[in-house]
Amino acid sequence: MLKNIKINFDTVEMMVFFWESMMSKDKVVEAYLIEVSEREDMKPLYNDEFTKDSVRKVLSAISNRELVNHPTKAESRFWNNNMRMLEDRDNLNYMLKPVKTLNLDHLKEEFKGDTKYEEIQVCFIPGHLDKTYVDGNKLYVNFFSMSAGWEDPEDMKIDGMSVKEFVEKQVREIL
Repeated sequence: MLKNIKINFDTVEMMVFFWESMMSKDKVVEAYLIEVSEREDMKPLYNDEFTKDSVRKVLSAISNRELVNHPTKAESRFWNNNMRMLEDRDNLNYMLKPVKTLNLDHLKEEFKGDTKYEEIQVCFIPGHLDKTYVDGNKLYVNFFSMSAGWEDPEDMKIDGMSVKEFVEKQVREIL
């Protein structure tokens, strides 16, 4: 029985502070970048080619208005994704809206019977290559995988589905 679904966008909120600081031409201290890189939510991103230091290095380069020296493919994508957030404040706000308003409590009714987990956590993170990562009962959704619909820039989609539909589909696969 599914008893609880928690939506976590704390890391994205930390990144919003970073992006807004960069848009305002403010500097962010290195300790903040390290704090972002050490967040538990970021761990699914890490592998041999993308580490905590990759996050710090990329965000530091952006903060210093520099390119990343000798980046891996994942570091380049992470840099590009972050730079995209700095280009259009409206788009960033459009992307935040479906994350902040996401409510999946109706799935508890759908999964009253036996389920693999009693609790699901959906974490939005600033990722690089993949759209999602799964670790047990945690679904990590790459915030950067959202894009505007053709007709309406406020209509955010992932893989052609609304953010809500996409996340629901992923949660159903976990359960």
